[in-house]
Amino acid sequence: MDFNVKKLAADAGTFLSRAVQFTEEKLGQAEKTELDAHLENLLGKAETTKLWTEKIMKQTEVLLQPNPNARIEELVYEKLDRKAPSRLNNQEQLSQYMIDAGSEFGPGTAYGNALIKCGETQRRIGGAHRELVQTGAINFLTPLRNFIEGDYKTISRERKLLQNKRLDLDAAKTRLKKAKVAEARASQLHPPEPERDAGFMVWTDEVTKAEQEVRITQSEFDRQAEITRLLLEGVSSTHAHHLRCLNDFVEAQMTYYAQCYQYMLDLQKQLGSFPSTFASNNNQSSLTTMQSVSLPSISASGPLPAASNSVVTSGFSELKAASGNRKARVLYDYDAANSSELSLLADEVITVFSVPGMDSDWLMGERGNQKGKVPITYLELLN
Repeated sequence: MDFNVKKLAADAGTFLSRAVQFTEEKLGQAEKTELDAHLENLLGKAETTKLWTEKIMKQTEVLLQPNPNARIEELVYEKLDRKAPSRLNNQEQLSQYMIDAGSEFGPGTAYGNALIKCGETQRRIGGAHRELVQTGAINFLTPLRNFIEGDYKTISRERKLLQNKRLDLDAAKTRLKKAKVAEARASQLHPPEPERDAGFMVWTDEVTKAEQEVRITQSEFDRQAEITRLLLEGVSSTHAHHLRCLNDFVEAQMTYYAQCYQYMLDLQKQLGSFPSTFASNNNQSSLTTMQSVSLPSISASGPLPAASNSVVTSGFSELKAASGNRKARVLYDYDAANSSELSLLADEVITVFSVPGMDSDWLMGERGNQKGKVPITYLELLN
């Protein structure tokens, strides 16, 4: 019990001495031992590394998991050392909706079939994204988190210990300085043999004790400074390790985006050509002309790309050569780009006719009182 009380008293005295020294330094009433420039640079480098590592880590987490609630849930399960329940990611959820909608509209319709194909592609993209998240977490996020929660915490602990050793050293220097001033005053009060004066001898002893304390605290400070310096120099190795992890993350992203590109390229090819049977009415037994048509990319602000000669059927050629009109079924929805065009809905029937001087890829369409240009690639002439 005595030992604990004495230790507690000693710790309290040390804490008070450090607090007094720190306060006097802030008030400019005490000198402060400055760290060497190399150590200061290392400390700044470590602090900067910690700051940017935290920002990069948090934003990478947002990139891989945009849902904040899901991130919190995953963090809670991680702290509890339990596996988080599996859930659909955004692409997989969209895939499910598209496939369900396509099944509801009917796989035999152009829109339903396209939705199902898009849904299947989104599901593949969702699987690729799941792999990206897993690879990014293991190869990139985990090393960054290990630095923040491991290496930097050790650096911070040793840096705080260095600060305490520095305060102890400066407090000892301050006591030595005060003891020497008191000794000098005592020698002036009792010349010419101050060594025989009791007061002078007391201050001489205090100077000796203070000098010994300065030597001890200086040694402890130098030792702690060396330990801190060695840890801080390891930050360069951390940078090299994080660079390798960054390369792994970039490679994972490259693989993911290459997969997405290939999946979408395959999807575009599938959507680029629909058999006209997809546009047929379920109540109609047959159509005289059944031909695959190319579905061009539509820009909201640009004109329709020119169709190939194979798409323009003989029926359209005859219609353009004649002066009459024909009925045509709309194969796909089309949004008019400007007031001179006519918007179309899939499966509706409109009247079309040719106008002299009109582009070969367009006809004039008429629906009731509405009239405007329509692309022939979206039409199928009826008998």
